[in-house]
Amino acid sequence: MIFKRLWLGSLALVLCVSCKEQPTAPPPVEDSNNKEKTLPMAQLELEMNSQLGEGAFWDTETQELYWVDILGMKLHIYDPHNKTDRTFQLPSRVGTVVPQTDSTVVVALEDGIYLQNTKSGSLKQLSNIEADLPGNRFNDGKCDPNGNLWVGSMHLAEKEPVAKLYKVNAKGETETMLDNITISNGIVWTKDAKTMYYIDTPTGKIRAFDYDKSKATISNERVAVVVPDSLGFPDGMAIDAEDKLWVGMWNGNAVIRFDPITGTVMSKIEVPAHNVTSCAFGGPNLDELYITTATVDMTEEEKVQYPLAGSLFKVKPGVKGVPSPLFATE
Repeated sequence: MIFKRLWLGSLALVLCVSCKEQPTAPPPVEDSNNKEKTLPMAQLELEMNSQLGEGAFWDTETQELYWVDILGMKLHIYDPHNKTDRTFQLPSRVGTVVPQTDSTVVVALEDGIYLQNTKSGSLKQLSNIEADLPGNRFNDGKCDPNGNLWVGSMHLAEKEPVAKLYKVNAKGETETMLDNITISNGIVWTKDAKTMYYIDTPTGKIRAFDYDKSKATISNERVAVVVPDSLGFPDGMAIDAEDKLWVGMWNGNAVIRFDPITGTVMSKIEVPAHNVTSCAFGGPNLDELYITTATVDMTEEEKVQYPLAGSLFKVKPGVKGVPSPLFATE
């Protein structure tokens, strides 16, 4: 995601849900919540100068962290055991990555959705969705409990709700699930596979939907959390074993844990970077939180204050995560 601090405001598609009518929102959560816990500050895990680190995903099978530098057009595979980071240069900006097998991943590029072979480096297009929309690009995405990729686009000017959220299966069949999106971002599912949470960053809200696993569809849209402007802008998101939400805060220097049932702030992890973009639970016990950051949209003073911006960070937040679904195979 790129989100300027001055901003305030072929395949057949099947439209499943429309966002034209926004649900009534609860009042914003006060970030001075007395119950809020401040957790240990995130520590440097891998020093990098990524322009727009994003898309953190922990592969429980390989014990590796997948992530991308959107503007650097790079796919990263980080092995914390030996502190090595493999990098693949891609032909265009890359919004997200989800592993499929030990040698293939699904990536969202500017002109569609692709399978990348991490051994040969080859690319195979699955869907050319939005290839004809040069004013958009793909952003964040994750897989649902059935292994479908839910990936959203964003308006490059970050002002108009002309982007969408799509569902892509292993055959490349693509459906539009939500429209009227401006900057599609974090998306997660509860462990009982009955609720999906989703962020369209400029709205400052985390929305909830009922998820029907048998059909891989959503319904009953409502607002779970209203994020106060004082905390920053909600970006990428992870979910823990207690079904609480961990959200990277753009312009917010932190990852914040929200309770989606009450809409309140539960705890906060300070990160030594101004723009915090995504997070993922990892490690052998899923008790470590990996955090990506960015170097874009920073003043000269902020660059001096946060010299490690763009790096990968890690912290033990005191709770465990859950395994994230891989992209399905045919």
